Order: sequence, then C-alpha cells, then structure tokens
Amino acid sequence: MKTSNSGVDFIRSHEGLVLTAYKCPAGVWTIGYGHTKGVKQGDRITEKEAIEYLKEDLEDSEKAVSSQNLKLNQNQFDALVSFTFNVGSGNFKSSTLLKKAKANPNDPTIRNEFAKWNKAKVKGVLTALPGLTRRRKEEADLYFK
Repeated sequence: MKTSNSGVDFIRSHEGLVLTAYKCPAGVWTIGYGHTKGVKQGDRITEKEAIEYLKEDLEDSEKAVSSQNLKLNQNQFDALVSFTFNVGSGNFKSSTLLKKAKANPNDPTIRNEFAKWNKAKVKGVLTALPGLTRRRKEEADLYFK
C-alpha cells in the first residue's frame, strides 16, 4: 500500500516546508518536510529536493507499516505512515499502538495510543508539545475516519 495524495498532504501540512536546516524542538537538525537524515547546520535545498526527500522518507515509513501485515483501510494506513514518519520506525514497531492495531485495527482505544506520543525532549526534559498534541489528535481522527 502507498500513502494517498491526501495522506501526503496531511503529512506536509504537519511538517511544513523549510529550505534551510534548522533544529526542531527536540534539537534535531531538520530540512524540507521533516527530513533529518544527514542534515547539518548550514544545509540548504530547493523545494524540488524537499519533495524528493519526502518521497524517500515516506517509503521507509510505508515499508515499516506494510511489514506488519495489518488489515488497514487507506485512512488507517495514511495515519500510521504519518505517525511512523514523525516518531520513527523503531518507536512505531515497539509501540502499544501497533500491538493494539495487530490485535484489532478497529479497537477504539487505539485513539488513546496516538495521544501518548505528544512529547519530545526540550532542554533534556520530556515535554508535551502543542504541535505534537494536535498532530496526534488529527492522526487519530484520520485513522478512525
């Protein structure tokens, strides 16, 4: 399964586009639509490069979700790809969210599992971030749409 166009737009809307490397709230160098691999201070890219990075990065997240052999509809897949893209495939694979989706992809308590992933380290302290809280709610809404 591939991320739908609306799923890609959903991810782009949460990531935003920045063409110059910056440190995200968690202190990770980031560029484009949330691309982090190999990014360092001073890097600059074009919008075309940002879109290419996003497509490459989404492939990794799509594979991580697809490898779990879940029986998902398109919205559920898109929501899990967005989640995985943001938190990383290792965190996705070890999450209770995934365990619940494997047991029953329509389990309503999955919504609560999305909500748990709204924190990042800020100055060494795990802190709830408003942007992550909003994103997790919207991912859960998409998942159950």
